[in-house]
Amino acid sequence: MVVLYHLVAQSSRDVFEVQVDGLGCPFCAYGLEKKFKEFKGIKKITIDIETGDFRFEYPADQALTAEQVVKQVEKAGYTPKTWTITRADGQVETSEAMLASASSKGSEKGELTVRGVCGMCKARIEKATLSITGVSEANWDVESNQLTFGYDPSKASSDAVRDAILAAGHDVENKKATDEAYDALPPCCLYRTKSKH
Repeated sequence: MVVLYHLVAQSSRDVFEVQVDGLGCPFCAYGLEKKFKEFKGIKKITIDIETGDFRFEYPADQALTAEQVVKQVEKAGYTPKTWTITRADGQVETSEAMLASASSKGSEKGELTVRGVCGMCKARIEKATLSITGVSEANWDVESNQLTFGYDPSKASSDAVRDAILAAGHDVENKKATDEAYDALPPCCLYRTKSKH
């Protein structure tokens, strides 16, 4: 019993693993790391640009929540896809469990064609979609330009999602974003001037 307590005491840090969309280069990784260094006490930060795997440790007594981590990733300009938190006491929290809980309350699937060309477009489109209250998940495919999303029809609608994406500068199906919103996009995201093939 004493030995068990001793082992737990040694492991006084929570381990966070987040799948992040939109990391395209070392500069992206640097920006994400810099944003998370605002959390005092963070340790062992590792970021795999290829896979989007982001991992770090944080003092257990600070009780950092998944919501705080998700918001910090979004503040850095990226989209958190999934996350797993292994608490110092051995408890594991996952985004999959949270989504399963949300979907059991009644969720529908929506689909829209959204124009874009790169990973940064993907991050922006999914972030705009997830900004709508009632939307629980979003995935935009670069090749097909198809956005699929899960939402609670009592709180959200496809029209609300479409309007949020248009405001972010991306054309949706037969509606165009304003020139002002489009021109505000980074040069690599100017899909109207680029051909995918």
